[in-house]
Amino acid sequence: MSAPDVFDRILGQPQVRRFLRAQVAAQCIGQSYLFCGPAGSNKTAAAYALAQAALCEKGGCGICSTCEKIRRRNHPDVRYIAPEGAAGYLVGQIRDITSDVDRAPIQAQRKAYIIDRVDLMNASAANAFLKTLEEPPQHVVLILLGRTREAVLPTIVSRCQVVPFRHIPAHEACGIISQNTGVPPMRAAVALAACDGSISRAIEFAKSTERFAFRQRVLDVMESLPLADDLDIIQYASELLDAAKAPLDLVRASQERDLAASSEFLAKSAIRQIEARNKRALTARTTESLHQTTAIMRSWLRDVLAATAGAGVTIVNEDRRAGIEAAALRVKPAALVRALRAHARCDEAIRYNVSPETCIDVLLLQIREELYGSHSAGGVAI
Repeated sequence: MSAPDVFDRILGQPQVRRFLRAQVAAQCIGQSYLFCGPAGSNKTAAAYALAQAALCEKGGCGICSTCEKIRRRNHPDVRYIAPEGAAGYLVGQIRDITSDVDRAPIQAQRKAYIIDRVDLMNASAANAFLKTLEEPPQHVVLILLGRTREAVLPTIVSRCQVVPFRHIPAHEACGIISQNTGVPPMRAAVALAACDGSISRAIEFAKSTERFAFRQRVLDVMESLPLADDLDIIQYASELLDAAKAPLDLVRASQERDLAASSEFLAKSAIRQIEARNKRALTARTTESLHQTTAIMRSWLRDVLAATAGAGVTIVNEDRRAGIEAAALRVKPAALVRALRAHARCDEAIRYNVSPETCIDVLLLQIREELYGSHSAGGVAI
Protein backbone atom coordinates (compact mmCIF):
# COMPACT_ATOMS: atom_id res chain seq x y z
CA MET A 1 0.00 0.00 0.00
CA SER A 2 1.44 3.37 -1.01
CA ALA A 3 1.70 6.19 1.49
CA PRO A 4 -1.55 8.16 1.56
CA ASP A 5 -1.30 11.71 0.28
CA VAL A 6 -3.30 13.04 3.22
CA PHE A 7 -0.25 12.83 5.50
CA ASP A 8 1.74 15.14 3.23
CA ARG A 9 -0.23 17.97 4.84
CA ILE A 10 1.40 17.34 8.24
CA LEU A 11 4.07 19.95 7.59
CA GLY A 12 7.24 20.16 9.66
CA GLN A 13 6.65 16.82 11.41
CA PRO A 14 8.45 14.07 9.43
CA GLN A 15 8.51 11.58 12.33
CA VAL A 16 4.76 11.94 12.86
CA ARG A 17 4.15 11.42 9.14
CA ARG A 18 6.24 8.23 9.15
CA PHE A 19 4.48 6.87 12.25
CA LEU A 20 0.94 7.46 10.96
CA ARG A 21 1.74 6.14 7.51
CA ALA A 22 3.14 2.98 9.09
CA GLN A 23 -0.07 2.55 11.12
CA VAL A 24 -2.20 2.81 7.98
CA ALA A 25 0.10 0.57 5.92
CA ALA A 26 -0.10 -2.11 8.62
CA GLN A 27 -3.88 -1.63 8.86
CA CYS A 28 -3.59 -1.06 12.59
CA ILE A 29 -5.09 2.37 13.17
CA GLY A 30 -5.76 2.51 16.89
CA GLN A 31 -8.79 3.84 18.67
CA SER A 32 -7.25 6.31 21.13
CA TYR A 33 -4.42 8.72 20.32
CA LEU A 34 -2.92 11.64 22.23
CA PHE A 35 -1.10 14.17 20.05
CA CYS A 36 1.15 16.32 22.25
CA GLY A 37 2.96 19.44 21.11
CA PRO A 38 3.04 23.25 21.29
CA ALA A 39 0.62 25.55 19.50
CA GLY A 40 1.49 25.77 15.82
CA SER A 41 2.98 22.27 15.60
CA ASN A 42 0.26 21.03 13.21
CA LYS A 43 -1.51 18.67 15.62
CA THR A 44 -4.94 19.60 14.29
CA ALA A 45 -3.91 19.09 10.67
CA ALA A 46 -2.50 15.69 11.65
CA ALA A 47 -5.74 14.79 13.46
CA TYR A 48 -7.83 15.52 10.37
CA ALA A 49 -5.38 13.59 8.19
CA LEU A 50 -5.70 10.58 10.51
CA ALA A 51 -9.49 10.96 10.38
CA GLN A 52 -9.29 10.85 6.58
CA ALA A 53 -7.18 7.69 6.72
CA ALA A 54 -9.56 6.06 9.20
CA LEU A 55 -12.79 6.84 7.32
CA CYS A 56 -11.63 6.65 3.68
CA GLU A 57 -12.14 3.23 2.07
CA LYS A 58 -8.66 3.53 0.51
CA GLY A 59 -6.87 4.55 3.71
CA GLY A 60 -6.70 8.26 2.97
CA CYS A 61 -6.58 8.73 -0.80
CA GLY A 62 -7.14 12.49 -0.44
CA ILE A 63 -9.43 12.75 -3.48
CA CYS A 64 -12.65 10.86 -2.68
CA SER A 65 -15.77 12.57 -1.36
CA THR A 66 -15.03 11.34 2.18
CA CYS A 67 -11.52 12.80 2.20
CA GLU A 68 -12.73 16.02 0.61
CA LYS A 69 -15.49 16.52 3.16
CA ILE A 70 -13.10 15.90 6.04
CA ARG A 71 -10.57 18.29 4.50
CA ARG A 72 -13.28 20.96 4.36
CA ARG A 73 -14.21 19.98 7.93
CA ASN A 74 -17.85 19.29 7.26
CA HIS A 75 -18.05 15.48 7.28
CA PRO A 76 -20.90 14.38 9.59
CA ASP A 77 -18.84 11.55 11.08
CA VAL A 78 -15.87 13.71 12.13
CA ARG A 79 -16.50 15.88 15.15
CA TYR A 80 -14.17 18.54 16.57
CA ILE A 81 -14.61 19.49 20.24
CA ALA A 82 -12.96 22.35 22.16
CA PRO A 83 -13.41 23.37 25.81
CA GLU A 84 -16.41 25.60 26.47
CA GLY A 85 -15.96 26.38 30.17
CA ALA A 86 -14.12 29.34 31.67
CA ALA A 87 -11.49 26.97 33.07
CA GLY A 88 -11.68 24.16 30.53
CA TYR A 89 -14.05 21.33 29.69
CA LEU A 90 -17.53 21.09 31.15
CA VAL A 91 -18.71 17.71 32.38
CA GLY A 92 -21.78 18.17 30.20
CA GLN A 93 -19.56 18.39 27.12
CA ILE A 94 -17.93 15.09 27.93
CA ARG A 95 -21.28 13.40 28.61
CA ASP A 96 -22.43 14.63 25.21
CA ILE A 97 -19.44 12.88 23.64
CA THR A 98 -19.94 9.66 25.60
CA SER A 99 -23.57 9.45 24.53
CA ASP A 100 -22.78 10.30 20.92
CA VAL A 101 -20.08 7.65 20.41
CA ASP A 102 -22.65 4.86 20.68
CA ARG A 103 -24.60 6.20 17.70
CA ALA A 104 -23.87 4.62 14.35
CA PRO A 105 -21.91 6.60 11.75
CA ILE A 106 -24.03 8.63 9.36
CA GLN A 107 -22.10 8.26 6.10
CA ALA A 108 -18.84 6.36 6.69
CA GLN A 109 -18.05 3.05 8.37
CA ARG A 110 -16.28 4.80 11.28
CA LYS A 111 -16.47 7.99 13.30
CA ALA A 112 -13.63 10.22 14.48
CA TYR A 113 -13.63 12.60 17.44
CA ILE A 114 -10.94 15.28 17.58
CA ILE A 115 -10.85 16.57 21.15
CA ASP A 116 -8.68 19.67 21.52
CA ARG A 117 -6.84 20.94 24.59
CA VAL A 118 -7.34 17.86 26.75
CA ASP A 119 -4.74 19.44 29.04
CA LEU A 120 -7.70 21.61 30.11
CA MET A 121 -9.78 18.58 31.12
CA ASN A 122 -10.14 18.48 34.90
CA ALA A 123 -10.57 15.36 37.01
CA SER A 124 -14.39 15.47 36.95
CA ALA A 125 -14.53 15.76 33.16
CA ALA A 126 -11.83 13.11 32.77
CA ASN A 127 -13.66 10.66 35.05
CA ALA A 128 -16.77 11.03 32.90
CA PHE A 129 -14.66 10.21 29.84
CA LEU A 130 -12.51 7.31 31.08
CA LYS A 131 -14.89 4.42 30.33
CA THR A 132 -15.33 5.62 26.75
CA LEU A 133 -11.57 6.10 26.41
CA GLU A 134 -10.89 2.60 27.78
CA GLU A 135 -13.47 0.79 25.65
CA PRO A 136 -14.59 2.91 22.69
CA PRO A 137 -16.97 1.24 20.23
CA GLN A 138 -15.20 -0.48 17.33
CA HIS A 139 -16.37 2.16 14.86
CA VAL A 140 -14.85 5.07 16.84
CA VAL A 141 -11.40 6.71 16.68
CA LEU A 142 -10.58 9.20 19.45
CA ILE A 143 -7.84 11.75 18.69
CA LEU A 144 -6.93 13.90 21.70
CA LEU A 145 -4.78 17.04 21.39
CA GLY A 146 -2.76 18.59 24.22
CA ARG A 147 0.09 21.05 24.66
CA THR A 148 2.36 18.78 26.74
CA ARG A 149 2.14 15.20 27.95
CA GLU A 150 2.84 16.34 31.52
CA ALA A 151 -0.15 18.70 31.49
CA VAL A 152 -2.59 15.90 30.61
CA LEU A 153 -4.00 13.79 33.42
CA PRO A 154 -2.11 10.48 33.76
CA THR A 155 -5.36 8.52 33.62
CA ILE A 156 -5.87 9.87 30.09
CA VAL A 157 -2.24 9.47 28.97
CA SER A 158 -2.13 5.83 30.03
CA ARG A 159 -5.09 4.94 27.82
CA CYS A 160 -3.75 6.48 24.59
CA GLN A 161 -1.02 6.03 22.03
CA VAL A 162 1.06 9.17 22.64
CA VAL A 163 2.40 10.90 19.52
CA PRO A 164 4.86 13.74 20.27
CA PHE A 165 5.03 16.80 17.99
CA ARG A 166 8.13 18.98 17.91
CA HIS A 167 8.26 22.76 18.13
CA ILE A 168 8.75 24.29 14.67
CA PRO A 169 10.96 27.43 14.81
CA ALA A 170 9.48 30.52 13.16
CA HIS A 171 12.14 30.72 10.44
CA GLU A 172 11.51 27.07 9.51
CA ALA A 173 7.74 27.61 9.57
CA CYS A 174 8.10 30.61 7.24
CA GLY A 175 10.21 28.49 4.90
CA ILE A 176 7.51 25.81 4.83
CA ILE A 177 4.84 28.42 4.08
CA SER A 178 6.91 29.97 1.27
CA GLN A 179 7.65 26.55 -0.20
CA ASN A 180 3.96 25.59 -0.24
CA THR A 181 2.63 28.91 -1.56
CA GLY A 182 5.43 30.59 -3.48
CA VAL A 183 5.04 33.78 -1.43
CA PRO A 184 8.13 35.73 -0.28
CA PRO A 185 9.41 35.31 3.31
CA MET A 186 7.92 38.64 4.47
CA ARG A 187 4.41 37.61 3.42
CA ALA A 188 4.94 34.19 5.01
CA ALA A 189 5.98 35.82 8.32
CA VAL A 190 2.93 38.09 8.24
CA ALA A 191 0.62 35.13 7.60
CA LEU A 192 2.19 33.10 10.41
CA ALA A 193 1.73 35.97 12.88
CA ALA A 194 -1.89 36.47 11.78
CA CYS A 195 -2.61 32.77 12.35
CA ASP A 196 -1.05 32.42 15.81
CA GLY A 197 1.78 30.26 14.51
CA SER A 198 -0.44 27.69 12.75
CA ILE A 199 1.35 26.69 9.55
CA SER A 200 -1.69 25.12 7.90
CA ARG A 201 -3.88 28.17 8.50
CA ALA A 202 -1.03 30.50 7.52
CA ILE A 203 -0.75 28.75 4.15
CA GLU A 204 -4.42 29.50 3.48
CA PHE A 205 -3.94 33.08 4.65
CA ALA A 206 -0.81 33.62 2.53
CA LYS A 207 -2.62 32.52 -0.63
CA SER A 208 -5.65 34.77 -0.02
CA THR A 209 -5.73 38.25 -1.50
CA GLU A 210 -8.86 38.96 0.52
CA ARG A 211 -7.20 38.05 3.83
CA PHE A 212 -4.25 40.31 3.11
CA ALA A 213 -6.59 43.16 2.23
CA PHE A 214 -8.37 42.55 5.55
CA ARG A 215 -5.02 42.62 7.37
CA GLN A 216 -4.24 46.00 5.79
CA ARG A 217 -7.53 47.37 7.07
CA VAL A 218 -6.83 46.10 10.61
CA LEU A 219 -3.43 47.80 10.55
CA ASP A 220 -4.98 51.01 9.15
CA VAL A 221 -7.25 51.05 12.20
CA MET A 222 -4.34 50.50 14.58
CA GLU A 223 -2.40 53.40 13.05
CA SER A 224 -5.46 55.66 13.23
CA LEU A 225 -6.19 55.22 16.93
CA PRO A 226 -4.47 58.51 17.98
CA LEU A 227 -7.04 60.44 15.94
CA ALA A 228 -10.08 58.29 16.72
CA ASP A 229 -12.89 59.33 19.03
CA ASP A 230 -15.22 56.84 20.70
CA LEU A 231 -17.69 56.84 17.80
CA ASP A 232 -14.90 56.17 15.31
CA ILE A 233 -13.76 53.18 17.36
CA ILE A 234 -17.26 51.72 17.52
CA GLN A 235 -17.50 52.07 13.74
CA TYR A 236 -14.07 50.54 13.20
CA ALA A 237 -14.93 47.57 15.43
CA SER A 238 -18.20 46.95 13.56
CA GLU A 239 -16.44 47.11 10.20
CA LEU A 240 -13.67 44.74 11.25
CA LEU A 241 -16.14 42.22 12.66
CA ASP A 242 -18.16 42.24 9.44
CA ALA A 243 -15.00 41.73 7.37
CA ALA A 244 -13.71 39.01 9.70
CA LYS A 245 -16.92 37.03 9.34
CA ALA A 246 -17.18 37.39 5.55
CA PRO A 247 -15.37 34.08 4.74
CA LEU A 248 -17.86 32.24 6.92
CA ASP A 249 -20.54 32.81 4.28
CA LEU A 250 -18.63 30.41 2.01
CA VAL A 251 -18.42 27.82 4.79
CA ARG A 252 -22.14 28.12 5.47
CA ALA A 253 -23.00 27.79 1.77
CA SER A 254 -20.81 24.67 1.48
CA GLN A 255 -22.52 23.10 4.49
CA GLU A 256 -25.94 23.80 3.02
CA ARG A 257 -24.98 22.28 -0.35
CA ASP A 258 -23.63 19.12 1.24
CA LEU A 259 -26.69 18.71 3.44
CA ALA A 260 -29.08 19.28 0.53
CA ALA A 261 -27.22 16.71 -1.60
CA SER A 262 -27.63 13.94 0.97
CA SER A 263 -30.80 14.88 2.87
CA GLU A 264 -33.11 12.66 0.82
CA PHE A 265 -31.07 9.59 1.81
CA LEU A 266 -30.88 10.38 5.54
CA ALA A 267 -33.27 9.91 8.41
CA LYS A 268 -34.54 13.02 10.19
CA SER A 269 -32.46 12.18 13.26
CA ALA A 270 -29.30 12.05 11.12
CA ILE A 271 -30.16 15.38 9.52
CA ARG A 272 -30.58 16.93 12.97
CA GLN A 273 -27.16 15.58 13.98
CA ILE A 274 -25.56 17.09 10.87
CA GLU A 275 -27.25 20.43 11.44
CA ALA A 276 -26.04 20.51 15.05
CA ARG A 277 -22.48 19.65 14.00
CA ASN A 278 -22.54 22.23 11.22
CA LYS A 279 -23.58 24.83 13.75
CA ARG A 280 -20.73 23.87 16.07
CA ALA A 281 -18.26 23.94 13.17
CA LEU A 282 -19.46 27.39 12.13
CA THR A 283 -19.09 28.64 15.71
CA ALA A 284 -15.52 27.30 15.82
CA ARG A 285 -14.66 28.99 12.52
CA THR A 286 -16.17 32.25 13.77
CA THR A 287 -13.98 32.12 16.88
CA GLU A 288 -10.95 31.32 14.72
CA SER A 289 -11.67 34.32 12.49
CA LEU A 290 -11.99 36.63 15.49
CA HIS A 291 -8.71 35.39 16.93
CA GLN A 292 -7.11 36.07 13.56
CA THR A 293 -8.28 39.68 13.82
CA THR A 294 -6.79 40.10 17.27
CA ALA A 295 -3.60 38.28 16.25
CA ILE A 296 -3.01 40.91 13.55
CA MET A 297 -3.48 43.61 16.19
CA ARG A 298 -1.04 41.84 18.50
CA SER A 299 1.58 41.57 15.78
CA TRP A 300 1.40 45.35 15.29
CA LEU A 301 1.72 46.03 19.03
CA ARG A 302 4.71 43.70 19.27
CA ASP A 303 6.33 45.38 16.26
CA VAL A 304 5.91 48.81 17.86
CA LEU A 305 7.39 47.47 21.09
CA ALA A 306 10.35 46.05 19.15
CA ALA A 307 10.79 49.33 17.27
CA THR A 308 11.18 51.24 20.53
CA ALA A 309 14.56 49.50 20.76
CA GLY A 310 15.81 51.62 17.85
CA ALA A 311 16.57 51.51 14.13
CA GLY A 312 17.40 48.28 12.36
CA VAL A 313 15.20 46.08 14.53
CA THR A 314 13.47 43.12 12.88
CA ILE A 315 9.70 43.49 12.69
CA VAL A 316 7.03 41.20 11.25
CA ASN A 317 4.92 43.79 9.41
CA GLU A 318 7.83 45.12 7.40
CA ASP A 319 5.55 46.69 4.79
CA ARG A 320 4.12 48.92 7.57
CA ARG A 321 7.48 49.93 9.06
CA ALA A 322 6.90 53.68 8.59
CA GLY A 323 3.70 53.66 10.66
CA ILE A 324 5.19 51.33 13.25
CA GLU A 325 8.26 53.52 13.76
CA ALA A 326 6.06 56.64 13.96
CA ALA A 327 4.02 54.99 16.72
CA ALA A 328 7.21 53.90 18.50
CA LEU A 329 8.29 57.54 18.77
CA ARG A 330 5.05 58.41 20.59
CA VAL A 331 4.60 55.60 23.09
CA LYS A 332 6.56 54.09 25.94
CA PRO A 333 7.37 50.37 26.25
CA ALA A 334 5.42 50.11 29.53
CA ALA A 335 2.28 51.37 27.76
CA LEU A 336 2.73 48.77 25.03
CA VAL A 337 3.06 46.01 27.62
CA ARG A 338 -0.20 47.13 29.22
CA ALA A 339 -1.88 47.18 25.79
CA LEU A 340 -0.66 43.63 25.14
CA ARG A 341 -2.13 42.54 28.47
CA ALA A 342 -5.46 44.08 27.46
CA HIS A 343 -5.18 42.16 24.22
CA ALA A 344 -4.64 38.88 26.10
CA ARG A 345 -7.77 39.56 28.19
CA CYS A 346 -9.76 40.19 25.01
CA ASP A 347 -8.62 36.91 23.45
CA GLU A 348 -9.61 35.07 26.60
CA ALA A 349 -13.04 36.72 26.61
CA ILE A 350 -13.64 35.73 22.98
CA ARG A 351 -12.65 32.16 23.80
CA TYR A 352 -15.35 32.05 26.47
CA ASN A 353 -18.12 33.46 24.29
CA VAL A 354 -18.25 37.08 25.45
CA SER A 355 -19.90 39.21 22.75
CA PRO A 356 -17.35 39.80 19.96
CA GLU A 357 -18.67 43.33 19.43
CA THR A 358 -18.04 44.16 23.07
CA CYS A 359 -14.61 42.52 23.02
CA ILE A 360 -13.30 44.39 19.99
CA ASP A 361 -14.85 47.72 21.07
CA VAL A 362 -13.27 47.48 24.50
CA LEU A 363 -9.92 46.30 23.15
CA LEU A 364 -9.58 49.21 20.72
CA LEU A 365 -10.60 51.68 23.42
CA GLN A 366 -8.10 50.21 25.88
CA ILE A 367 -5.26 50.22 23.35
CA ARG A 368 -5.95 53.85 22.48
CA GLU A 369 -6.07 54.83 26.15
CA GLU A 370 -2.90 52.93 27.08
CA LEU A 371 -0.88 54.24 24.14
CA TYR A 372 -2.21 57.75 23.65
CA GLY A 373 -4.30 58.67 26.68
CA SER A 374 -8.06 58.70 27.12
CA HIS A 375 -8.63 61.82 25.00
CA SER A 376 -8.21 61.51 21.27
CA ALA A 377 -6.89 64.31 19.10
CA GLY A 378 -10.02 64.40 17.01
CA GLY A 379 -12.49 62.21 15.20
CA VAL A 380 -10.80 61.87 11.83
CA ALA A 381 -12.22 58.91 9.95
CA ILE A 382 -10.10 56.72 7.68
